[in-house]
Amino acid sequence: MNAYELYWGHDALGAPPVLRAIGPGDCFTALAQGYDDFRAMPSYVAFIGLFYAVAGMALASFTSFGDALHLLFPLASGFALVGPFVAIGLYEMSRRRELGQSADWRDAFMALRSPALPAIIALGLVLAAVFLAWMGAAQAIYEALYGDKAPASALAFAADVFATTRGWRLIGIGGFVGFCFAALALCLSVVSFQILLDRDVGVFVAVGTSVRLAMRDPLAVATWGAIVAAGLIVGSLPAFLGLALVMPILGHASWRFYRLAVERDPAREHPAPPLGEATVHPSGVRGKPNSFLFPMRDGG
Repeated sequence: MNAYELYWGHDALGAPPVLRAIGPGDCFTALAQGYDDFRAMPSYVAFIGLFYAVAGMALASFTSFGDALHLLFPLASGFALVGPFVAIGLYEMSRRRELGQSADWRDAFMALRSPALPAIIALGLVLAAVFLAWMGAAQAIYEALYGDKAPASALAFAADVFATTRGWRLIGIGGFVGFCFAALALCLSVVSFQILLDRDVGVFVAVGTSVRLAMRDPLAVATWGAIVAAGLIVGSLPAFLGLALVMPILGHASWRFYRLAVERDPAREHPAPPLGEATVHPSGVRGKPNSFLFPMRDGG
């Protein structure tokens, strides 16, 4: 993939994505369709959600022993910023199901053989930069209110946050700044990863389409962001274990939201070859499957 294909793609000018008019009701339609995908493929996607649960508990342990208790909430909420990138495998499974192809856990890794993988990684790095900026801002807000001394204990810090003026300032300022970062990430990625997986348009067009959608139908995009945030909060409450169910559902639903928001163009969609077959980039270059990551199916 050359620089032009990375940033623009073959279809960027000749067949740019066309948006549909959507509303808040479409968000709940996408959520219902995502839940249907999850029900059809539960044993295949739960391990992806479990990753979030394990990572969340690991972050909690890390912050407990790393004198960074004040960054526990920013770290946990940061999942929402990078979630669209990590959910690529779930998008691929939903895409294959709607095409009438089989979808098991190995098909989630087929996204790694997508001709758009360099563009997907580049956009993932953008979200990682947003996440790091959020962490830096959270640290700066804490130091401005509390100084550079780490909290002595979780209980003492919680008591200070909820019972003092500076604690409520931390909640208010931190919440507002975090909301701004979340809104930025949402506008950049609400449908951009799905477009890259689906069509050859490049990073600029994918991000531009997401931004256009946010500007055209802000209520629908805001509703979708609220659904995602609510799902993450509910999933995080029981020691992050609920994310093992919430994340797969939200991942599949994000693909369905994309399908409702952007018109399909089957003639220009990336093919979804059976496991073990080479992919074909629009330029005609064939990719060879990795026999370790993508073993042949029985009899294949």
